[in-house]
Amino acid sequence: MVVCVGQVVTDHTFRVDEVELPPSKTTARGYARSVGGMAANAAIAVVRLGGEAVFWGRVGRDEAGEELRQALEEEGVDAGGMVMAEGARTPLSAVIVDKMGERSIVTYRGEKLPSDASGLPLDRLAEAGALLCDPRWPEAAEAAFRMARARGLPSAMDAEKTEERVLRQLVPLADHVIFATSGLTIFAPGVPPEEGLARALKAGPLQLAAVTQGEKGTLWLAPGMERMAVRPAFPVEATNTTGAGDVFHGAYALALAEGQPVEQALRFASAAGALRARDGRTPDRAVLEALLAGGTDVPPVRRKRKD
Repeated sequence: MVVCVGQVVTDHTFRVDEVELPPSKTTARGYARSVGGMAANAAIAVVRLGGEAVFWGRVGRDEAGEELRQALEEEGVDAGGMVMAEGARTPLSAVIVDKMGERSIVTYRGEKLPSDASGLPLDRLAEAGALLCDPRWPEAAEAAFRMARARGLPSAMDAEKTEERVLRQLVPLADHVIFATSGLTIFAPGVPPEEGLARALKAGPLQLAAVTQGEKGTLWLAPGMERMAVRPAFPVEATNTTGAGDVFHGAYALALAEGQPVEQALRFASAAGALRARDGRTPDRAVLEALLAGGTDVPPVRRKRKD
């Protein structure tokens, strides 16, 4: 079981040929409404990949909030701990996806969502195999990370783009921190990725610091390594990159819960993220295992020439 803490939003997705610069008017070729948000997408990925997921997040006690709760439960996610706040407004996003599958997102983070996390059922972490938090509810993430560390429960952080103070607050508390490129730039501005990852490792007793770079793969560093390593991306033709990073993090947390070693967990997560980008939907375990068995991400071995 993986406990996922953080963001849930209603995604309004518009498919267009081109994202034009303003001022402009663009006709969408398609539209869909779905569950979005980093931790929520990760929780759905955990379930589809064969695990159990518990989601803790914040919504308003409004129609959109109730729809999100129901949608998560229909996916098999335990959303009983989700806070539904009176007088608050539920977050939503406008997602614009172009013909190349690249997306632009405008997110409204809601209004009057409570910061207090004292009501969360933290004792449920005793049932879990791993914890995953994003930075959108930092008070809850901090409480969960501290409890997980006290229990010896593996924890991972989706270190997305957010305020620098939030990254400084949370990075030292997690065991495995996987940055987006923008998040690492905020955490360690003006330095190469390897130096940024090294700074993250030094911030706390981390077991892994990594940064995802889409089709360029994932750079990662662990204690005792002389230099950072690269986890190659699986070569796929992307149709919609929305949520690919969220699925990556959910798969990585599930791999931790299953006891997979770091390199294997990164490969497992990379495959899940690639499939999400390729198909525009979160894969099940059978599809993921088929891609892993293909070994298409393995770089060729360079052998010394015999003279």
